[in-house]
Amino acid sequence: MYYSLMPRPDDPVKAWGIGIAESSDLVAWRRIGELRPEGDLEQKGICAPGILRFGGRLHAFYQTYGGGAKDSICHAVSDDGLEWRRNPTNPIFRATGSWNCGRVIDADVIVYKGSLLLLGATRDPSYKTQMLVAARAPLNSDLGRDSWAQASDESVLKPELPWERSCIEAPSMITRGGRLWCFYAGGYNNEPQQIGVAVSDDGIHWVRHSKEPFLTNGAPGEWNSSESGHPCIFTDDDGRTYLFHQGNPDKGRTWSISWVEVGWNRQGPFLIR
Repeated sequence: MYYSLMPRPDDPVKAWGIGIAESSDLVAWRRIGELRPEGDLEQKGICAPGILRFGGRLHAFYQTYGGGAKDSICHAVSDDGLEWRRNPTNPIFRATGSWNCGRVIDADVIVYKGSLLLLGATRDPSYKTQMLVAARAPLNSDLGRDSWAQASDESVLKPELPWERSCIEAPSMITRGGRLWCFYAGGYNNEPQQIGVAVSDDGIHWVRHSKEPFLTNGAPGEWNSSESGHPCIFTDDDGRTYLFHQGNPDKGRTWSISWVEVGWNRQGPFLIR
């Protein structure tokens, strides 16, 4: 598991990093490493990693942190999941067009229909509305900056429903039944943030699976009463599917990670309580 890691009190840099943990049962986790910021580009921090197993190696797509509209997507590769080599062309992707501010965060990458598809979150020029942007790269590319081409001249999914408020972010994709499913966070942190689902046949045109959240925040007093957000959909080796997500009960003073199991039927995904 790769997750955002707040700076430690004794960290002289005070920069966010990426934690690495492992588990044999998805319940008991042991921290085994870190991916720390390097160089001027990452000096304010890195976080929100999306990990892809592709071409016999692991690929991390993560964002710079603390740069506001300048935050961008970077790429690193690993043979063992612990030691990572940065792409020399970092940052590899920023959004273009008059409809956005250039910023891209929360990247997720998947192999779909003969190419690599990247979804990330950007904002409008006024920096108020968060929405999704898409890009593609050839399978045989080095995944560097010149490999990625923005796939649409507008947002591929933006907030429209009341519970989504002014934010859609943190996309996480999975293929099922030949279609592409995206679990996404609606609402900014602790508004509350909740999780929705959309489906697509091309990665560009998305239709919401429901007008209601797929996974809501908890009731008052529960561990996730302030939010259930930032999803990651994961398929285990036995084919079972788990939706990892963050939550907290105190408006973001503390953070925890949990999961719920997801089942599938003809209509799509459903929660297994």
